[in-house]
Amino acid sequence: MNNINPTFSRIMKVKAYLYDKPLLCRHLRWEKTAAWLFISAIFYLLFSPLVYAACEVTDDMGNKVRLNQPAQRIISLAPDITEILFAVGAGQQVVGVISGSDYPEAARHLPEVGSYSGIDLERIISLHPDLIVTWSNTFARQLMALKKMHLPVYTTEPRHLEDVPHTMINLGCLTDRTTSANKAVKQYNARLKAIRERYHAKKPVTVFYQIGSYSLITINKDSWINQVITLCGGRNIFADSRTLAPEVGWEAVVTANPDVIVSSATSEDWKSRWANWPEMAAVKNHLLFTVNPDWIDRAGPRLLDGAAQLCEYLESGRKI
Repeated sequence: MNNINPTFSRIMKVKAYLYDKPLLCRHLRWEKTAAWLFISAIFYLLFSPLVYAACEVTDDMGNKVRLNQPAQRIISLAPDITEILFAVGAGQQVVGVISGSDYPEAARHLPEVGSYSGIDLERIISLHPDLIVTWSNTFARQLMALKKMHLPVYTTEPRHLEDVPHTMINLGCLTDRTTSANKAVKQYNARLKAIRERYHAKKPVTVFYQIGSYSLITINKDSWINQVITLCGGRNIFADSRTLAPEVGWEAVVTANPDVIVSSATSEDWKSRWANWPEMAAVKNHLLFTVNPDWIDRAGPRLLDGAAQLCEYLESGRKI
């Protein structure tokens, strides 16, 4: 009997507690409140967006761009910018692009808001953008009107290979895609390092880089294309020109006698024009090459594809 008493006593205490209505009500109210708070917290964590710390970055023109909320409706005014936005995971946040934004495939289906000749302000406004990303000083007058409407504008002006990951990081911040942006930057930098280590000690090869098919427009040392040439162990024969994209004469190129001529032309007919100078090393040795313009003329992630292609061409020049 003594063994039963403690258990019986505990049962009676529980019954007394259950029949103490004021105490029971208070206890139930507390339990309901606690349960509601717990459930609310779970729903907040599962279904509410994470808290976004305001992002403030400085664009390539020295202007500060601050967003209190991540950009969700972005206008991209250059194909390379479009590529970068997709590369950092913000492709679904792009609502309008410039014509020529053809990579990745999803970019082809986005509304176009203009071309290099001009942009459609009404079209842009109708898309309700919360961030506009543009290239250098293009569309300056039209963008001024958008800035007066307090629309944030981020401007890029890439000159070097390192400017691509810099833009990735900044756009990753503005779009709340920092994690995926950092991943893309890591991949880009690792590949850049690998190319540099492979070619930095190679025998120098002199290079004339021709933009397009007809005019002899080239680049100087302030261009990322010049850096690609240097990365591959090449030496740009017009690196010291005063202007970024000088137009040179045929005689100047013939006199410099480059080992290799590279063009970003969209067709191969440009090569036939060099047949008039068979004594040139590049012509005599058939070292005239075309680099995919989308890989070399755009300062986007695929720039390293262009670098790899150009490096292979210069290797051909070393074998002569």
